[in-house]
Amino acid sequence: MAIWKIEPLMQERIWGGRNLEGFGRVLPVGKKIGESWELVDRAEAQSVVEGLGKNLGSLWSGPDRKKLFGTRAPESARFPILIKLLDAQEKLSLQVHPPKGKAGELGGEPKTEMWFFLEAQPGAEIYAGLKNGIRRGEFEEALKAGTVAECFHRLPTEPGLAMFLPSGRVHAIGSGNVILEVQQNSDTTYRVYDWDRKDDSGKPRALHLKEALASIQWEDHEPAFVQPRGERMLVCDDFKITRWWVAPGEVREVVPDSGTFRYLFVADGKVREEGSGEEWVKGTARLITADHPALILQGLEESTVVQVEFPPAR
Repeated sequence: MAIWKIEPLMQERIWGGRNLEGFGRVLPVGKKIGESWELVDRAEAQSVVEGLGKNLGSLWSGPDRKKLFGTRAPESARFPILIKLLDAQEKLSLQVHPPKGKAGELGGEPKTEMWFFLEAQPGAEIYAGLKNGIRRGEFEEALKAGTVAECFHRLPTEPGLAMFLPSGRVHAIGSGNVILEVQQNSDTTYRVYDWDRKDDSGKPRALHLKEALASIQWEDHEPAFVQPRGERMLVCDDFKITRWWVAPGEVREVVPDSGTFRYLFVADGKVREEGSGEEWVKGTARLITADHPALILQGLEESTVVQVEFPPAR
C-alpha cells in the first residue's frame, strides 16, 4: 500500500509555453513546454515512482498488478491510461484520433480523452466536433479552399469546464488554455490543418488527410461541455473522473476501493494529507494504490481536487 509521487516528463512543443511552472513543474530553461506527461507507460516514455526506483510499466506487468491497481485493472500489456498537463499558448492543429474499429487498419491506436480546464485566458476557446450541416463533402471542399477551420464547432472556455472527446471527434485546443488531459494510452494523432505553421527548420508539419477523413465521425455535430452529475464528471469505457470541492477546514475521506487505483490532482487551492501532514498545493498529483487504507484530506483553502479511476463494472 502506498501513496506514489510520479516524476513528470516534460515535452517541448511548437505551441507550448511556460505556464506549467504555476503548477509546480520544473521546466527546462528556454524551452516551450506544451505537455507534461504525468502518468505514462509507453515504449518511448515511462513514468518513474519517486523514491521507489521503479517505473510504471514494470509495476503494471509485475505480479502485484491487481493488488496495486485494483481488481478492475484490465489485462492489457500496458497501463491503459495516460495523463498529461497541456499548456497551449498557441493553437494546436485541427486533428482527430482514429476510432477503435478503424485504428488498426490505419496503423494507429484509438484515443478517447477528456479535457479538464485549469486556466483559460480571456477569449480562450476550443474546437470540438463539426458545425451543424457540415458533412464530408463540405469538409473536403473547405480543405481545398483553405477554410476548413470554419467547419469546426467552437466553444469559449473557462476553468472548471470539461470536454469529452471520443475517438473520431475532430478537435483542437485554442490558444490560452491550460488543461488536465486524461486519455487512453495512445499517441496517434491525424492532423487535418496546422494553420500553415512551420517548424524550427522552416518546414510545415506533416498532415494526415487520408487517415483523418477515414476517422472523422461525420454525424458528430456541435457537442456540449460535460454535464456533471454532482461530483461525478464522466464515466466512459476507459476511465471514471470525479471532482471534489473542499472548503477550508472541511475533511474529505478517500474511501478504499480494492477495485481501482486513485489518481488525485489538486486543480486549485491547498489541502493537507492527514498523517504525514504534507500540504498538497495547486498542481500536486498523487497515485493512491488500490490496497491503501482510507486517506484523509483537509481543506486549507477553497480547493478543487480531480480524481481518476478505472471505470466501475457495468
